[in-house]
Amino acid sequence: MDYKHLLSSLLSPFAQLPESEILSFIESPPDPAMGHFAFPCFRLAKTLKKAPPVIALEIAAQTMDKPLPEWLGKVVATGPYVNFFLDTAAFARETLEAIRQAGDRYGASDEGAGRKVLVEYSSPNIAKHFNPGHFANTMIGKALDNIFRYLGYSVTSINHLGDFGTQFGKLITAYQLWGSREEIERTEIDGLLKIYVRFHEEAEKNPSLNDTARAWVVRMQDGDEEALELWRWFVDISMRSFNRLYDRLGVRFDLIRGESYYTDKMTAVVETIRQKGLLVESDGAQIVDLEDYGMPPCLILRSDGGTLYPTRDIAAAIDRYETFKFDKSIYVTATEQILHFAQWIKVVELMGFPWAKDITHVTYGMYLFESGRMSTRKGDVLNVEDLLNEAVAKTRAIIEEKNPNLADKEAVAEQVGVGALIFNRLYNGRIKDTMFNLQQMLSFEGETGPYVQYTHARTCSVLGKAKPSDIPDAAPQYSLISDPESFDVIRLLHDYPSVIKDAADKYEPFLISRHLVALAQAFNAFYQKNVILTDDAQVKHARLTLTKAVQTVLRGGLALLGISAPCAM
Repeated sequence: MDYKHLLSSLLSPFAQLPESEILSFIESPPDPAMGHFAFPCFRLAKTLKKAPPVIALEIAAQTMDKPLPEWLGKVVATGPYVNFFLDTAAFARETLEAIRQAGDRYGASDEGAGRKVLVEYSSPNIAKHFNPGHFANTMIGKALDNIFRYLGYSVTSINHLGDFGTQFGKLITAYQLWGSREEIERTEIDGLLKIYVRFHEEAEKNPSLNDTARAWVVRMQDGDEEALELWRWFVDISMRSFNRLYDRLGVRFDLIRGESYYTDKMTAVVETIRQKGLLVESDGAQIVDLEDYGMPPCLILRSDGGTLYPTRDIAAAIDRYETFKFDKSIYVTATEQILHFAQWIKVVELMGFPWAKDITHVTYGMYLFESGRMSTRKGDVLNVEDLLNEAVAKTRAIIEEKNPNLADKEAVAEQVGVGALIFNRLYNGRIKDTMFNLQQMLSFEGETGPYVQYTHARTCSVLGKAKPSDIPDAAPQYSLISDPESFDVIRLLHDYPSVIKDAADKYEPFLISRHLVALAQAFNAFYQKNVILTDDAQVKHARLTLTKAVQTVLRGGLALLGISAPCAM
């Protein structure tokens, strides 16, 4: 049930306001002892020409004079507020029965049925390490991918590889001068990065190397097989490394395409822009003037005729709409690209494509080093694979110390170590820059992924100790779990579906992460206060039903975030 909507319907005749307006006024008091919901009467004083406390008293009295709906326990006036108390047994029954019936699909919906959503995320650069920025991108994108699928949308996940540009001319030049095929096959991206960094060091002393690199780019564009063979090898080497990470992160893509795929589609795009009268020459380059929209010009062609990122993104967007006829196309990138996306999306709009309005740019803040920004050219980029290995090693050490007899220690260490890093990035809003703090990321105390995973494992332990007869198919007596600790848990369980919907609407996975922490904290308070496996069979049945519901939601919420939920830790 949506209790705010039910209350707005109940209040509308008294307040003489439309339900939609009342809905925006209803609050949740900070202390449940004050009520589960509250309606402030300040806004009614002018129209009813009465003091807010008087209005509150009248609404409470008139409501209580009539038979209350089953879900409502009592209504009281407290100063200028009308406070509503739910019937806790009815609330528990409605929430826990919904979870019992839906199981792992609790919170899922069909709101997206028949609607197509594209989610582009990860998008690493070939021959460069998968750095913390790519990790953030991947896990935010994967969470959105999961959330939209859970809400019934037809989702196509896309990995748009950075496999095109001048860096490949530099890399080929570096390989020809200092590379070893055997060494690079062995060291993979480390080997490619090593010669790439050396190129920039040597080019500072010998600028003619840049001319050689540009010549290789031209050869690639002209279809030179030697250049293309090396380029394809660099891509294969890089994907070998990326796929190991994707396997560990549980990430799969429906479509993997690099920028190079759109090379032969850009001439038509440029011609369309020209035909629309949008293309303007500026210092030899071809641009779209966006001054009327408060933006710098969007560069379409360099003075030498070469294409740029906007050209390729426009070509990709057109190709995707023609292929998928999407209802929404989501791009996950760093906040640094806000202007770039605003420019090329505006160009698509000016080209006359109505679906430009359905493109959504979801941004996230960058990881920052204390020493400054990461730089591939200088080689000071942290490899996420090393970070995951360290997290798993630390988790393994904790297991050896705390629970050396744990079965499947290696698997659990992987699930907890990797999950800790994912949860850390998804626990805060995606927009803010984050100072990279390895110690904080690997903390296993506080509001962390391991804490939520441990709570899930606790529910597994409790349920594992129960007998099948302790949880019969029949519904329990829900009035037996009406204490404050139980109600706190049930309230969070009830709110879970709306949290998922809110996370999708706002493109914010952290709303789910925060909710899971709150649920874990509430369950642990319930666990400390109540003996679940008590001798009273009816009380035990009710409390186990609550525990099973918590297990279901914790496991499901972690899955939406791309995190495993081990049953023992």
